[in-house]
Amino acid sequence: MGMDLSELVASMGWVARGVVIVLLLMSIYMIAVVIERFLTYSQARKQSRAFAPAVAESLKNNNIDEALSLGEQNNKSHLAKVLTSGLQEMKAHTQSKEIPGEAIEASRRAIERATSISIENFKKGLSGLATIGSTAPFVGLFGTTFGIINAFQGMAKEENAGIGAVAAGISEALVTTALGLLVAVPAVWFYNIFTNRIETFTVEMDNSSSELIDYFLKKRSEGRG
Repeated sequence: MGMDLSELVASMGWVARGVVIVLLLMSIYMIAVVIERFLTYSQARKQSRAFAPAVAESLKNNNIDEALSLGEQNNKSHLAKVLTSGLQEMKAHTQSKEIPGEAIEASRRAIERATSISIENFKKGLSGLATIGSTAPFVGLFGTTFGIINAFQGMAKEENAGIGAVAAGISEALVTTALGLLVAVPAVWFYNIFTNRIETFTVEMDNSSSELIDYFLKKRSEGRG
């Protein structure tokens, strides 16, 4: 009679059980990262959609203070973080009466720093997903290999032992490989999904940064006119 999964796990040796525990810890970490990243990306996207048209209207009316206020209200937005950095730098340099060219260059550097920080924040936890996706199958395979070795050693000790004598042991061993794949495949899927999402966010930040610099250049030209 075949054994169900719980019976297979209960009949495993200590090495196989250790492998199962490691894989379960990997899966818990993966689930935690996926949930946290999903919430982070969703908040960033939602707030950015509300922030972008509102700040565009504020800048159109030359109301930088209002634009900065919008950035503070949407502090989960990647666009708000980037544009607010540029606006704050421009405002500080303008108040200190530095020449417009230096003010624009300082704003550009502030925007680049904010973009880099935002990208790194978006990448948090993804290296763990990549590691799980690449190593979980091998962790499971280690448990399988060790289990099969034990099964065949047991068969060697018994006289007239056939494949039936090791079938149960091999079935138990293969559970770790299946579990390893079960953990690895979703980790790779979510890693790719989140990486693509970060690329999209990066393009959005680059486009918004370029538009803000263009706005500064236009205001400088108008001031000279």
